[in-house]
Amino acid sequence: MSEKVDYNKIGLKCGLEIHQQLDSRKLFCNCPSILRKDEPDFEIKRKLHVVAGESGEVDTAAAYEADFKKEFIYQGYDTTCLVELDEEPPHGINKEALKIALHISLLMDCKIFPLTQIMRKTVIDGSNTSGFQRTVLIARDGFVETEYGRIGIQYIYLEEDAARKIFSDNEGKIIYRLDRLGIPLVEIVTAPDIKTPEQAKEVALHIGEILRVCKVRRGIGTIR
Repeated sequence: MSEKVDYNKIGLKCGLEIHQQLDSRKLFCNCPSILRKDEPDFEIKRKLHVVAGESGEVDTAAAYEADFKKEFIYQGYDTTCLVELDEEPPHGINKEALKIALHISLLMDCKIFPLTQIMRKTVIDGSNTSGFQRTVLIARDGFVETEYGRIGIQYIYLEEDAARKIFSDNEGKIIYRLDRLGIPLVEIVTAPDIKTPEQAKEVALHIGEILRVCKVRRGIGTIR
């Protein structure tokens, strides 16, 4: 029989990062947030092109990944628009999704930023046609009350989901579906206040209960 772990003795300290899809249209266009099961209507091919960022420097990880010369194939539908193909600038942020994110922030007693801006996070695995993910910092410094005590909520972000990978091989060929790209996500980052696995489970379930009273998507893969 294995010895029971004394988590206080080993000093376990961890937090959670939760991504929840919102039940609205996509974040930067008017396309529906639905996953398709039928055969795609078209394909496009792209490769990772390394360019300098706002600092004038090339991202080291992007430059390394580009050396593999991977080919990304994106499959789309009649519900796919030019924004998702990175052939048209993003539209204004989805106000319904923003309202849902604010609702979640208030339920977790977070301080909402009075002014924020859309940031870009570099993506090197091809899961976004633009080569970056758009994300917005919505709120900070909240908390949830649990049986084990108060757990801090460090940050809440609103961001776009990635394309859905359906195939990859050892030759560098990767196939993505664009139906998931751009679905609004709320990212919740807790403080490292969790001390035991039981507490981690309780915090996750408690946050899940809060999310379910808001306008979020349900089903496998909608929360990760």
